[in-house]
Amino acid sequence: MSETTDRIASIERDALAALAAAEDDAAIEAWRTRVLGRSGELTGVLRGIGGLDADERKVVGAEANRVKGILEAALDERREALRRAALASTEADALDVTLPGRPLRRGRLHPITQVRRRILDVFERLGFQVIEGPEVELDAYNFGALRIPEHHPARDMWDTFWFDEEVQGPDGNERAPLLLRTHTSPMQVRFMQEHEPPIRVAVPGKCYRYEATDATHEWMLEQVELLAIDEGISMANLKGTLQEWARQMFGPSRKVMLRNSYFPFVEPGVEVAVDCFQCPGDDPSCPVCRGSGWLELMGAGMVHPEIIAAQGYDPERYTGFAAGMGVERVAMVLLGVSDIRDFHANDPRFLAQF
Repeated sequence: MSETTDRIASIERDALAALAAAEDDAAIEAWRTRVLGRSGELTGVLRGIGGLDADERKVVGAEANRVKGILEAALDERREALRRAALASTEADALDVTLPGRPLRRGRLHPITQVRRRILDVFERLGFQVIEGPEVELDAYNFGALRIPEHHPARDMWDTFWFDEEVQGPDGNERAPLLLRTHTSPMQVRFMQEHEPPIRVAVPGKCYRYEATDATHEWMLEQVELLAIDEGISMANLKGTLQEWARQMFGPSRKVMLRNSYFPFVEPGVEVAVDCFQCPGDDPSCPVCRGSGWLELMGAGMVHPEIIAAQGYDPERYTGFAAGMGVERVAMVLLGVSDIRDFHANDPRFLAQF
């Protein structure tokens, strides 16, 4: 084999390997120009055949044309293979209108939102109007107007988040402290200042308390406040309203208890509790009731006559009741959740159950 035929064999071998590695049209065109173009490697061999003697010219010419045919056929095959691959990729990405649509992942309401709406639906059916109030509150409304003046020991019942900033108070005092409200009760005063009896409102909202957390306590909680002011309202109205609310929320089989308690802004005051859903009621290790058999849901009572008089109403004519319930506590009973902290842990595995 002559030197020229060796070169042709080398061109064939290298060209086929390079063509197999070409992945797009630009690479294939560059390969064609380098191997088969006017100045290509194989074209240069063919142009040099004229300088060979007659016997060698015949052998080299036949070999060069054979390799040229092989390379041209390989070029066409590679182009077709890339075209089919591109077509298949396009078809895979194309929208097939005959197929059903891709399902969209639907969100859902947070369990606390669901329970809050159920609570408010019941109270709206009982004749209460739903209103809202500010979460950043003045000390005067959160404590002072509710018979909890500065340094009063009852303030220890509500561990408070205070702001460094002070603003002008409702009485013109330019040094009124700000805080994150500890309960929704300030809306009792705010609403009474702007409305005349009869009053029946339900006030949902977040509250904040700087306290240790456990299975039944969180530093942020949601409450629904009730306020009813009218002529002739008595403790019987409070009891009947809360018992009917509990019946509609929990069903007739749930036990509800009212027991005496103290809150500065009501007189008399009560706590409302339901029987424990986690244990028989006598297990001291139960995280829900700690062996008491009951889970407190709310504080309530008759609005103190001093608060009624302070808003310009005649306490001899008007009486009222108020209640503030924890939405998370109600959700624990309805959903069977034994740890209140699960509601705001943001674990999708927990939330997806509801």
